[in-house]
Amino acid sequence: MLIHGWGRHPVIDAQVQTPPTASSLHAMLTRADNSVIARGMGRSYGDSALAQHVISTSSLNLMLDFDRDTGTVRCASGVTLAELLEVFVPQGWFLPVTPGTKFVSVGGAIASDVHGKNHHLDGCFSEYVDSFVLLLASGETVTCSRASHPDLFHATCGGMGLTGIIVEATLRLKPVQSSLIDQTTYKAVNLAEALALFDAHHAAPYSVAWIDCLTTGEAMGRSLLMVGKHASAGDLSSRKRRALSVPVDMPSALLNRYSIQAFNTLYYNRVQTNGIQQQVHYEPFFYPLDGIHQWNRLYGKRGFTQYQFALPKASGTAGMTAILKKISASGRGSFLAVLKAFGRENANLLSFPIEGYTLALDFKIEDGLFPLLDELDAMVLDHGGRIYLTKDVRMSEATFKRSYPRWEAFQQVRSQYGARGKFASRQSQRLGMD
Repeated sequence: MLIHGWGRHPVIDAQVQTPPTASSLHAMLTRADNSVIARGMGRSYGDSALAQHVISTSSLNLMLDFDRDTGTVRCASGVTLAELLEVFVPQGWFLPVTPGTKFVSVGGAIASDVHGKNHHLDGCFSEYVDSFVLLLASGETVTCSRASHPDLFHATCGGMGLTGIIVEATLRLKPVQSSLIDQTTYKAVNLAEALALFDAHHAAPYSVAWIDCLTTGEAMGRSLLMVGKHASAGDLSSRKRRALSVPVDMPSALLNRYSIQAFNTLYYNRVQTNGIQQQVHYEPFFYPLDGIHQWNRLYGKRGFTQYQFALPKASGTAGMTAILKKISASGRGSFLAVLKAFGRENANLLSFPIEGYTLALDFKIEDGLFPLLDELDAMVLDHGGRIYLTKDVRMSEATFKRSYPRWEAFQQVRSQYGARGKFASRQSQRLGMD
């Protein structure tokens, strides 16, 4: 069958098997003659869950146990964040870390070691994972935690499915009193002011900025910064609303420098007063695009890629400025340009965040794009940064190995547990991680 990531590029013909139970998953892996990769909801943007032989965990979606006193939940790896929210928000529990979409599996969230709007204070998803059961290449299952098989734990969290297949996981939720978020929006006239606002509101539980990536001159990087915290009162509803949908592939020509400039100007100027306070449901705050089904069709038949990089704090202003100038000069702007602050790097071997800032931009796939991204890669490296593996679809092996210095330790763990040659994706092969 033809499959692709969320960016819809590339599209490959793959054999996809969907085991209905953990025992059938074990049997499928044991019978597999070739290398395989696990796939959850298919929300990684590029080719990290693409291979000729794919094992889908989408049917492994059972809730297995829940401690109402501690908020600790044990679930199969195919359970989605959306399902956790639907079940546990009405009981007063929320995800301690969540990415920008709830339509990802728990196994995928661990494999990508996803981050959210609170990384500056709370770190990645793995910080709240107590343990997980991993199916190894040998067919053996082991329970991994910081105390048991810590080498596998730190290689699997952020390891893009290359150590084994996550069967189930135990994680801690956080208590909340309401499904509402107290949100305040600030306007920043340029990039420097936006970064200063992140520092000024470091204590805010959540912070994220939309940034105009095409404006030049003194207004370069003008932004809207949203900070938020869980409201202390209100109902506990996992709101269900009728979502919009993009029914067909949109003509990619609609996305051009002029349409993006017009959108960015309107979006920035929609906020007239600085420091606007309002209460919003957690859905639009954390998952603004989940309200539009198949929004990836907006970029046309050729698809798109999300280019997300992180820079150390010391080089954040200079690096971001140089990169924004390069993007603006190219004319390849992005409707969705999201800036966040990162806290300290964790112990996981391939986890993405480093202390500083991260910027994510969507680009439609078109001629000339990848050479531009190669140039941006060089700038990111020059400033001590790295590219997010979960969004990547074209990074070179040299760029990867220079920016992820613990890749050799990661490979050693894979070798120790027989994962090399058994678990592989198009991405891992491209990056020299076979």
